[in-house]
Amino acid sequence: MVLLSPSISALRRLIKVCECYAEAHGLRYNTSKSELMVFKSGTKSYDTVPQVTLNGGVLKRVPQFKYLGHWITETLTDDVDVERERRALLVRANMLARRFARCTAQVKITLFKAYCQSFYTCSLWVKYTQKTYNALRVQYNNAIRMLMGLPRFCSASGMFADARVDGFAAIHRKKITSLMHRLRGSPNNFLQLIAGRMDADSSFMEYWTKQHVRCS
Repeated sequence: MVLLSPSISALRRLIKVCECYAEAHGLRYNTSKSELMVFKSGTKSYDTVPQVTLNGGVLKRVPQFKYLGHWITETLTDDVDVERERRALLVRANMLARRFARCTAQVKITLFKAYCQSFYTCSLWVKYTQKTYNALRVQYNNAIRMLMGLPRFCSASGMFADARVDGFAAIHRKKITSLMHRLRGSPNNFLQLIAGRMDADSSFMEYWTKQHVRCS
C-alpha cells in the first residue's frame, strides 16, 4: 500500500491510523520492507527530513522505488522506468531470436507482437529525456531486425510496413489513447474525478497532448 501526504506530520498521523488498524486485526507491517520517499518540488530539495517511524522502526528514505512494476522517483521523472522497459525488451528480443530462428516470418511477427509490444505502463511516461526515449525506440527497431534477420541499418518505417507491424511511436500513442478512454469510462469515483478534469487546461491533457506531438 502507499500513503501520500503533503507533510511529515500528516504522514505520521496516517501511519498511526494504519498501526491501530493492524493491531486491531492481528496484523503487523514489515518495517524492513517499508520505505519513505520525499518528492521534490521544482528546484527545491530537502536534505534534512524528520524521521518517520512504523511500529517503532525508522523508515529508510529512498530516491526511488518500484510500485506494481513501475519505477517512481523523487524527481517524478520516468527515465528509470523507461530504461527498465528497454532492458526487459532486450531480454525478450534475444530470447525470441535464439529460440525461434527457424520459424516462418509470420510466426516471428506474431511472437514479436505478443512479446515486444507490451511496454508496460508506458502511457504514464510524461517526463523523460529524449536520449532515454530514443534508446528504447532504437531497441524496439533492432528487436524486429534481429528476429527477422534484417540488415542493421535497413529502413525502420519500411520494415514495419512490410511486416504490417506498428512502429514504436504508433504503439505509444495507442497506449495513451487507451488509458484516456478507460479513465473516462471507469466507474471508480477517484478516476472519474481525474477524467472530469481532463479539459484543455489540465495537466493530464497537456502531458498526453505533448506525447502525441513528440511521438509524431
